Amino acid sequence: QQLHTHNIDELLELPDAAHIATTIGIPYGKSKKAATDASLFVLVDRLVTKPMEEDDVHRLTDSINTAFYEGEGEVYLWVNDTNLLHFNNRFELDGMQFEEPVPNLFSFNNPYGACPTCEGFGQVLGIDENLVIPNTTLSVYDYAVAPWKGEKLGWWRDQFVAGAKSFGFPIHRPIADLTPSQYQQLWQGHGHTLGIHAFFKEVESNLYKVQYRVLLSRYRGRTTCPDCNGHRLRKEALYVKVGDKHIGDLCNMPVQDLKAWFNTLELTEHQQHIAKRILLEIHQRLQTLIDVGLGYLTLNRLANSLSGGESQRIQLTRSLGSNLTNSLYILDEPSIGLHSRDTEKLIGVLQQLRDLGNTVVVVEHDEMMMRKADHIIDMGPLASHLGGSLVAQGNYDAIIANKDSLTGKYLSKALQILPQGKPRNIQDTITIEGARQNNLKNITVDFPLHVFCVVSGVSGSGKTTLVKQILYPALLKHKGLPTEKVGAHKALTGNVNSIDHIELIDQNPIGKSSRSNPVTYIKAWDAVRDLYADLPLAKMRGFQPKHFSFNVDGGRCDACKGEGEQVVEMQFLADVHLTCEVCNGKRFKEEVLEVQYKGKNVYDVLNMSVDEAIEFFSTDLAEATIGKKKQQPEGAAIAKALQPLADVGLGYIKLGQSSDTLSGGEAQRIRLATQIGTRKNAGHILFIFDEPTTGLHFHDITKLLSSFNALVMQGHSLIVIEHNTDVIKCADWVIDLGPEAGDAGGNLVYAGVPKGLSKVKTSYTGKFLEV
Repeated sequence: QQLHTHNIDELLELPDAAHIATTIGIPYGKSKKAATDASLFVLVDRLVTKPMEEDDVHRLTDSINTAFYEGEGEVYLWVNDTNLLHFNNRFELDGMQFEEPVPNLFSFNNPYGACPTCEGFGQVLGIDENLVIPNTTLSVYDYAVAPWKGEKLGWWRDQFVAGAKSFGFPIHRPIADLTPSQYQQLWQGHGHTLGIHAFFKEVESNLYKVQYRVLLSRYRGRTTCPDCNGHRLRKEALYVKVGDKHIGDLCNMPVQDLKAWFNTLELTEHQQHIAKRILLEIHQRLQTLIDVGLGYLTLNRLANSLSGGESQRIQLTRSLGSNLTNSLYILDEPSIGLHSRDTEKLIGVLQQLRDLGNTVVVVEHDEMMMRKADHIIDMGPLASHLGGSLVAQGNYDAIIANKDSLTGKYLSKALQILPQGKPRNIQDTITIEGARQNNLKNITVDFPLHVFCVVSGVSGSGKTTLVKQILYPALLKHKGLPTEKVGAHKALTGNVNSIDHIELIDQNPIGKSSRSNPVTYIKAWDAVRDLYADLPLAKMRGFQPKHFSFNVDGGRCDACKGEGEQVVEMQFLADVHLTCEVCNGKRFKEEVLEVQYKGKNVYDVLNMSVDEAIEFFSTDLAEATIGKKKQQPEGAAIAKALQPLADVGLGYIKLGQSSDTLSGGEAQRIRLATQIGTRKNAGHILFIFDEPTTGLHFHDITKLLSSFNALVMQGHSLIVIEHNTDVIKCADWVIDLGPEAGDAGGNLVYAGVPKGLSKVKTSYTGKFLEV
């Protein structure tokens, strides 16, 4: 084994059986001296030359393998003390070694396969192109490159402009209109003309100066890893190819395109024999993803970027792939986030599960799903304390025939969700020009203001990309507010300055703490605490509003700190949650619970549903007397604060229900209720909603639409991403993207009033729209 002198300490780690040949500097000829200068050799074996017997062959083979292993791929053979031969198991041109392919090599979650530079994340901290060139509508001549400004740093822009003519670079062309090669020239430079990369290398060479460190920090951000190009795997994994594609290329393809690629993959007979079982599994799983409407996703899509409906359907494909029979499947609203066209495909998948001998139970509000169900169980008649009864059960016709079923009335069209009037006239607009992020095809879209606007299209057509990845961050950036990376587009134009605030109301949780709940989120609990603190018994005991809060010391239970339960930590198992033995789960001390208002203490109030609390507080017409001063009852104010929750269809939730138990749709509507109750005099607000009808019954959608129209009547603007046709037909303006998902989508199919959409033959939304 060859050991370089700077690793001489490694000799101490050699096995006892190893022999050290101290041959440094001994002249055995020119080749020997050249090979052994500044080197030590570990003698692995000696062998006398003679006619080889079978045992000698085995011994020589073992010794050579040992030498290759201990020498990290290098072996020297010294023949007859005169001839030194050098061998290695690497490619002679560049000395590259290839790892033996094993499953872990192709996993970025395993340290063996993860890219060592980005550690399997696909991104590193580097120069963010969007910070360097914030406005792509400008040209290089018009100072598009942000750091190339000022008396000193402006020299970089001047030298690029001066040298651009020599290699034909268009200095007056907007950055957004440059070809890929021209954009690369701007960054890489050409000949003696220095580009942006050279500029930042110069900055990095002067980081000992504080001003350069500050300058560099302005333009740093998350960028694609330069070593793995975002594939998250070590380079050795990307050298392995099947059909001229490595695993990173395959993971970048949409599922539907990947399925087509595997269908045309040509293998030899021997390769087919090896891969037969694997290819069968791949085909089945990819087809199932397509069947549940996820053909537009790529396999490298981050899990935290998936919607709740997408995550649930991915879990469904895992179950389908297992081919289980005689099993019970329980699905909670699997049609969430699905266009009506994709819901048809999902129903087909569920019917396949049924036909395999399984039982499929679905909690659902979708009319199409109900029509195809073999048996329907309708609960109600209303929500919360007004529900909980079995109203009807049977097939679709039986539900329609039941006069007590609210669901049946909507299915039979006895009750309908109808527009409140003619679409409002369009006056002001804001425009996204040249949107080309992800699958968007360089489209220009006008968003009308002061109206109810819906963005529709099949799942994966580009709705979220256009609204949440381009429009929303572009508006924040225009307002000078912090934002994430803005999606690729040419410009944001129109009457942007008329917008005072931008509110994105999506389905993210409203609180990460178990202490957060609906009544505290909408700020109604403050009024409740004030009410109880004003009661005679509370005053006599010196209680203040803080004593009726479970978040601070004073009135809360000292044992559980107001949680109502105590957590027993299990080192290798999930934590065990036990009801607090001191307060019996009531969160407050006994002396606080003795303070009652109309026979109810604060714990009782927290256990009320929104509808029950509104009824409880609004019926209070008495006045509270403090000394000689008369004060209006606070119950009416509390009921008024809670009313927006009922208006958006959340009358059934408990006031003290932990926020981490709320669904995404419920969290979104709580945010909407907060906006309705607190932002009436906040100027012109642009609200952006992401599928607000998630989890809503027809009756609740009617309430939601009333809330939307109330916001528009207050002078605000609404942009809603939605698949529900009842919502789409009630909009003032519809923007339909598609026609398909993935690469076959991303086009502007239609923009106008809902009535015109049903006449567009290329629109799948129009086919399901009844206007």
